Amino acid sequence: MDSRSDPVERGDDEDRDLYDVATWEERTSLDGLSVALYWLLTRSAKALVVLLAGIILLSIFASFGAGLLFDLTMAALLALSAVPAFGLAAYVYVSDVTTGEPLSLLVATFLLSVLTATFAAVLNGAARPLFEPLGFLGTVLFFFVIVGPIEETVKLLAVRLYAYTDERFDAVIDGAVYGAIAGLGFAVIENLLYIARTVDITELSLGLAALGAGDGIAALRALAGPGHVVYSAFAGYYLGLAKFNPENRGPIVIKGLVIAATIHALYNTLVGPVTAIASGLFGLPQVLALFGFVVVFQGAFGYVLLRKIWRYRDVYLETRDERTSGATGDGRGPEATPERDEFEE
Repeated sequence: MDSRSDPVERGDDEDRDLYDVATWEERTSLDGLSVALYWLLTRSAKALVVLLAGIILLSIFASFGAGLLFDLTMAALLALSAVPAFGLAAYVYVSDVTTGEPLSLLVATFLLSVLTATFAAVLNGAARPLFEPLGFLGTVLFFFVIVGPIEETVKLLAVRLYAYTDERFDAVIDGAVYGAIAGLGFAVIENLLYIARTVDITELSLGLAALGAGDGIAALRALAGPGHVVYSAFAGYYLGLAKFNPENRGPIVIKGLVIAATIHALYNTLVGPVTAIASGLFGLPQVLALFGFVVVFQGAFGYVLLRKIWRYRDVYLETRDERTSGATGDGRGPEATPERDEFEE
């Protein structure tokens, strides 16, 4: 008997009806009404969050003008800036050795992340002035106390609002997949806003020259994009772990957020000073120094993330082989070897 159950339920010989005594199930009309009201309240809360995020997003777009949404050159710059993040998210997706994730959940998570990113924009903007008087220390605190925790929380919220509650979210590794997609959505909308603030849309023309617009802002944002995928994939993995360990759900989710927010804040803190120092020491252009830092930093933490995903893959394949062996009784699964070989490094 579950230790979390009531003493009456633990001591019962299963011959008694314990409804409304120590157990509960939907039986009466009032029970049905309670279930319906709970469903309505929870769905309404989610709908309110999405609606509020949508209003904020529309107001942001309105501040840049309607042309932002329909300019082909802007779309091209945005697409180029998102390529590295998309590639990393795609790799996380194909690394899932369990059942494939449905397109509907992936698209919904992406769109929800675009929406929830607006909360980070508002909160970051409101909190920044509080830290500016403290100089560099204030900037570091801003990254660790505000930017990292808030941005990773809103990305995880995009997963929690829909995909997490779906029965097709049926493995721990699914959390990393949806977390990566949420990171991609966040990177796309963040890149769009950065490009829109930096580039004069009215002076853009579709062509190779557009790549240098805004001091190469599309290329610079392309370097930042994969980081969002890495951070939120970490948090998403632990969200998946929490789903299947409900007795420790809260601490597990917090652990994932702490890891993601810390890596995120550390990147924000180091990218400027390290790039400047490397550029001065080695006589490198700022862009090249930035590229080197991003490759080393994001590559290191990306590798840690992939090691975690690969470990899950290996254990999944091993336990599947054991299940198959137990079912066939011949000591080895008939289909285990080919699929294991497919994923060998």
